[in-house]
Amino acid sequence: MFNPINLEIFNNLFSTICEEMGVVLCRSSFSTNIKERKDFSCALFDHSGEMVAQAEHLPVHLASMSMSVEWAIKTVEMSEGDAVILNDPFQGGTHLPDITLVTPFFYSGSKKPVFYIANRAHHSDVGGMSPGSMCNATEIYQEGIRIPPVKIVKGNTINREIMSIITSNVRTPEEREWDITAQISANTIGKQRLSELCEKYGKGEVVKYSSELQGYSARIMKSVIKKIPDGEYSFSDYLDDDGMVHKPVRIKVCVTVKGSSVSVDFSDSSRQVDGCVNAVYAVTVSCVFYVFRCLVENDIPSNAGCMRPVSITAPEGSVVNAKVPGAVSGGNVETSQRIVDVVFGALSKAIPNRVPAASSGTMNNIAIGGYDKLKESHFTYYETIGGGMGARSNLDGISAIHTHMTNTLNTPVESLEHNYPFRISQYKIRPRSGGMGKYNGGDGIIRDYEFFQPATVSILSDRRKHAPYGLRGGKKGQVGQNTLLSKGRKHKLPSKATINVSSGDIISIHTPGGGGYGREKVKSD
Repeated sequence: MFNPINLEIFNNLFSTICEEMGVVLCRSSFSTNIKERKDFSCALFDHSGEMVAQAEHLPVHLASMSMSVEWAIKTVEMSEGDAVILNDPFQGGTHLPDITLVTPFFYSGSKKPVFYIANRAHHSDVGGMSPGSMCNATEIYQEGIRIPPVKIVKGNTINREIMSIITSNVRTPEEREWDITAQISANTIGKQRLSELCEKYGKGEVVKYSSELQGYSARIMKSVIKKIPDGEYSFSDYLDDDGMVHKPVRIKVCVTVKGSSVSVDFSDSSRQVDGCVNAVYAVTVSCVFYVFRCLVENDIPSNAGCMRPVSITAPEGSVVNAKVPGAVSGGNVETSQRIVDVVFGALSKAIPNRVPAASSGTMNNIAIGGYDKLKESHFTYYETIGGGMGARSNLDGISAIHTHMTNTLNTPVESLEHNYPFRISQYKIRPRSGGMGKYNGGDGIIRDYEFFQPATVSILSDRRKHAPYGLRGGKKGQVGQNTLLSKGRKHKLPSKATINVSSGDIISIHTPGGGGYGREKVKSD
C-alpha cells in the first residue's frame, strides 16, 4: 500500500532533480548547441537501470537512455565517485554525437548503487569524415569516435587518459572537454539532491516510491490502451532515400491491440541500408514510448512503467534495428521521425480523433565546420530546424516548431553570428506550406545561411520527396527543399549531402509543412 499524496510528492521531487540537472548542464556548458539549443536530456534510473523520472527534455534521448545505463551496469563495475561515459549506438546509444554520462548513487555505505543518474548531450563534433559528425556515411567508423562504456571519472578524479583519447579525435577538443565536464557536474548535483532526499525521507521510502511510480504509470498506460478498439492496424511511409541509392526506404508497422496490451511490429520494414538512416533498437524503443505517452491525456510520470504493456518487434539487420557496422547518424534524427509517423498513422485507423496529421517529419539537420581565419581556430556548428506541425481533429497545426522526437530551441541569430563566420540572411515562416483541410497544417520555415569564409556543410534532411500525410481528407503538407546559391546561380541540393561552400555562398533550407486534417469546407456563393 502507498499514500497517493506521497506518490505525487515523490513524483515532483524526482522530476525536479532531473530539471535541476538540466539547468546545471545548460549553464555550465560551452557549446552553443548545448547552451543555446538545449540539445540534452537528464533522467533518474533505479538500481537495475529502469527509468524512474525524466526532465521535459528530448524524447529521442529519454527512453533510449535506459539502454545506455543498462550497458554501463553490466559492462563496468562502478564504485562511489565513479562516472561512466559512452556513445556507442550498439550499446544503448543513439548516434555518436550523443554522449551519455552515467553516475552511480550509493547511500549510507550500500555495497551496490541505489540509483543511477544519467544525462545525454549532443556534441557538435565527435570526429569522423566531415565537421559536425553528421555526414552521409556508409559505416559507423566514418561517423566519429565510438566510445564503449568506460570510466571517465574514477574516485572523483577525471580520467585524463580517456579524456585525452576523446579530445584527440575531434576538431574542437577544448569545447568537447568543457562540455563533458559540464555533464559530469550535472550528475554531481543529481547525486547531491538524491542524498538530501534519502536523509529527509529515508532510503527505504525513496526506493519504495520510485518503484510505486513505475507501477502507477503502467496501470495508467494499460487503462489508456484498453480504450483503443481491439484489432490490427497497419501503416507504412517512406524516407526519401538513404543518401546513397535514390530509392525510398520503407518503414511499416502493424499495431495489434488486445485488451490492455499492445504489440508493435516493424517486421515488414526495409532491411538495413548503405546510407546513414539506419536506426538502432534504442531509437525505435524511444519512438514507440513517445507515441503511447502522447495518448495519455493526464500528466502522469514518464518512466519505465509506461512501456510495460507494450511489446516491440524490430528484426535485427533492419532499418529500425541496425547492426554493426551500419551508419546510424541519420537514424536518430530522421528515421525516428518516420517511425513516429507510421505508428501514429496506424493508430489513426483505430482512434482517428486523437491522432494528428503528419508533422514535418524531419529535423532538417545542418552541420557546418571549417577554419575561422579571423579567430585562427577550427569551428564546428550543428543545429536542427523546425517545420510545420500536423493539424489536429479540432485545431490547426502550429507553424515553425520542433515536433515529435526533437524538443530543442533554435539558435538565436545573435549568438550564431557572434560565434561563427557566417550569418542568417533570412529567417521566416514559409507561407502556405501547411496542408489545407478543415483544419490546416502548420507552415514550415525558411532559414538562409550566408558564408563569409569557406566551410564544409552537411545536410541530413527528409520529406523532400514524400510529403507529410493529411488525415480524414486533409491535404498533404508541402515537401521541403534545400538550395545552394553560388555566383548568381541556384543549385538544387538533395535531402542528404555534404558540400564545400565559398565566401559569399548561401544555403537556403525550406522545411516541410504539416498535413491538414478533415476535408475543406465548401464555400457558398
